[in-house]
Amino acid sequence: MCACRVRTPNKIRSLLKVTGLAAGVFSAYSVCRGDEKFYNNVFMPIVRLIPPETAHDLAVLGVKWKLFRPPYQDTDRLRTRLLGMAFSNPIGIAAGFDKHGEAVQGLQLIGFGFVEIGSVTPEPQPGNARPRIFRLNEDKAIVNRYGFNSEGHDVVYERLRECREQQPPDQRVALGINLGKNKLSLDAIADYVQGVKRFGTLADYLVINVSSPNTPGLRTMQSKSTLQTLLTEVLKARASLPANEQRPILLKLAPDLSEEDLREIVDVVRAKACAVDGLIVSNTTIDRPATLRSVNAGQLGGLSGPPLKHRSTAMIARVYKLTEGKIPIIGVGGIFTGEDAFEKIEAGASAVQLYTSFIFHGPPVVPKIKRELDRLLEANGYASVQDAVGKGVDKYLA
Repeated sequence: MCACRVRTPNKIRSLLKVTGLAAGVFSAYSVCRGDEKFYNNVFMPIVRLIPPETAHDLAVLGVKWKLFRPPYQDTDRLRTRLLGMAFSNPIGIAAGFDKHGEAVQGLQLIGFGFVEIGSVTPEPQPGNARPRIFRLNEDKAIVNRYGFNSEGHDVVYERLRECREQQPPDQRVALGINLGKNKLSLDAIADYVQGVKRFGTLADYLVINVSSPNTPGLRTMQSKSTLQTLLTEVLKARASLPANEQRPILLKLAPDLSEEDLREIVDVVRAKACAVDGLIVSNTTIDRPATLRSVNAGQLGGLSGPPLKHRSTAMIARVYKLTEGKIPIIGVGGIFTGEDAFEKIEAGASAVQLYTSFIFHGPPVVPKIKRELDRLLEANGYASVQDAVGKGVDKYLA
């Protein structure tokens, strides 16, 4: 006869409850503290079982609730200045993640040196029909065709105003507001002018987004004559504001521009009447590299992630050369590692932004990239981010 005692069902249930509670506590702690292995091996694989847009909405909610606080202290080497502002580090979150300005403080706690929200349109609009975002898991890429889904100026303004009032000015993360036009607008330029006037009191910088591929006709606003008119009116609108509300204005470019188009745009932004304060290079691409493996590669929309990395880096280098390094650049496109960020900085970017890597790897990717970037700056003899800007531009030219 076996001497082992057979546990009763009640004891088994109690054990399961205790085990489940312990697992829950461990998981919550790992999520909050940004345990990289836990995210990559457990949490993010589970997230990828959820439909992409639902997962995105839940991620914004989690950041809004300030659930994620990866421990990392920015080094002096990572501190930098851009657009007349001091950043604790050069890693920002790109527009497209927090479209409605719901999670600014949570993104700051994760460790971003600056936060860009939007795109925001004057009137609320639903954007394109669902499904409108697709994971390319084999390529660690995303295709989206959101189409400027926005809660509109008024709602976003009030939300951001309340958010900013909760913190003293010296404790706020640098905030960029990305402006878009309404799909059915009869006067696109007026939409951007309205955005500049509306958000001058709240933003630390404003972005004119005429490079999304998901609003019909938007990219045609990058043509020389239209862009001249747009930027002239936008800068006039800024000049009409009180001096303390005149924020830097940046222009976000598409990666699919021809060399001739790019030269014309640079000529425009170097003219006095259209002299923006910086450029964001680049938005998503409509190109589909032959190397893509995912079944979702053929979905319509803008592609982001590693397949865009080399194209955007080469474009940064071209823009840096064409502008003679005189117009600050924020580099975007396929940044998953510190080396990716370092390449864009050496190519000419003064700061960089993430989106797709944040979606695939969660909050731990931010301190990971910062640690790796810090080591690369030190290993290459740079005392600061600013020392590295543009120093390798020639090797990244396509």
